[in-house]
Amino acid sequence: MAKRPHIPKLPKGFIWGASTAAAQIEGAAAEDGRGPSIWDAFAATPGRIKDGSTGAVACDHYHRYKEDVALMKRLGLDAYRFSVSWSRVLPDGTGAANEKGLGFYDRLIDELLGKKIEPWLCLYHWDLPLALDRRGGWPNRDCAAWFADYAALMVRRFGDRVARWVTFNEPGVFTIAGYASGLHAPGVSDFSAMIAAQHTVNLAHGAAVEAIRAGAPKAVVGVVCNQQPARPQTASEEDKAAAGLFDLIWNRTFADPMILGDYPDGLKPFFAALLRDGDLEHINRPLDFLGLNHYSPTYIKHDPAAPGGIGLGKPPEGAPVTMMGWEIAPKAFAQTLIQEHARYKLPIVVTENGMADRAEVGPDGTVADDDRIDYLAKYIGAVASAVESGARIDGYFVWSLIDNFEWAEGFEPRFGLVHVDYATQKRTPKDSYYWLGDEIARLRK
Repeated sequence: MAKRPHIPKLPKGFIWGASTAAAQIEGAAAEDGRGPSIWDAFAATPGRIKDGSTGAVACDHYHRYKEDVALMKRLGLDAYRFSVSWSRVLPDGTGAANEKGLGFYDRLIDELLGKKIEPWLCLYHWDLPLALDRRGGWPNRDCAAWFADYAALMVRRFGDRVARWVTFNEPGVFTIAGYASGLHAPGVSDFSAMIAAQHTVNLAHGAAVEAIRAGAPKAVVGVVCNQQPARPQTASEEDKAAAGLFDLIWNRTFADPMILGDYPDGLKPFFAALLRDGDLEHINRPLDFLGLNHYSPTYIKHDPAAPGGIGLGKPPEGAPVTMMGWEIAPKAFAQTLIQEHARYKLPIVVTENGMADRAEVGPDGTVADDDRIDYLAKYIGAVASAVESGARIDGYFVWSLIDNFEWAEGFEPRFGLVHVDYATQKRTPKDSYYWLGDEIARLRK
């Protein structure tokens, strides 16, 4: 066996965690009063999911959460970031709460606390209740108030046991892919709808922060953004302009108004008609940390047929990539961490990072995933490099704990430290699981 890489030293008290999302692992889509989400409807539409699958069962985490928490404990995690299925606790998005849905999260949180794993609760990871989509969804400004009411319910129920709160996961991804490209739920391709959705999400974030702080004054509150460099596919002026606009939309539409209090100049013309008096003040609520998700740089080309003229390019010829086609570039990750810390001056927690492969259980019952070990060693090393350069990085959450339903890609990409046999739901820790657990234990000594 080849010698395993080691992770450089990280600051004392560094938080080790893993992240998941309700729609990707819970399953039990129609059990115990849960209402449908936009992803249930999207996945049921032929041609939307590459392998024709849905998240109806996914990893059956709803029934197997104790086994999954035991895997976290064995790995040595300090924390677990999970999301709540809005339509599980509020089947219609508003109105009467579903006690059985709330009860599931009670049990999950108590199981985590019993194993001394800190729960980090994310309010929204892409699965809007379908009932609210039918009332206009995120492009409807009223959705901000619906979200605030949902946040208030969550903090009333769980604020006595949950100290760490996240309002949104990757608002840039779900608004761009859901409303501009149409590649994700709800499948809309309308640039103006995307802009409207983005402003509503910003308003919803500010309202949710206020609701959390009102219900749990000592709560630690943040937002999770996917921050990735936008690079032009070629040196042409058109590609440079497209990459510059994409950088603003992807990296600044949310973090800038949420943390700095305004949209960047290059985006102001898009949002001018939507802004009302007091909006920016409502969006700009004090935060305790910035959750930062990162996978790779993005390459952008001018495409007049694409929304906003922004087309997705490809990494340079010969660059190392994962099965998703994403460039493996740990130096870009370190630079991103340093840049974002300098810009926003908040503690950063890496709330998602990882890679997909197709590794399966071998004849000996193990899952060899040396590529993932190599990837994680390089990317966690980039975190250490950013810390050494002066950036405050408080923790690292791997994506993901277990293989799961990878949105429009279906079940083929496997991001987990733990292999899931979707036919039997058997969990098999991969070599990367054991490697990371050993490294966490070594670094704590």
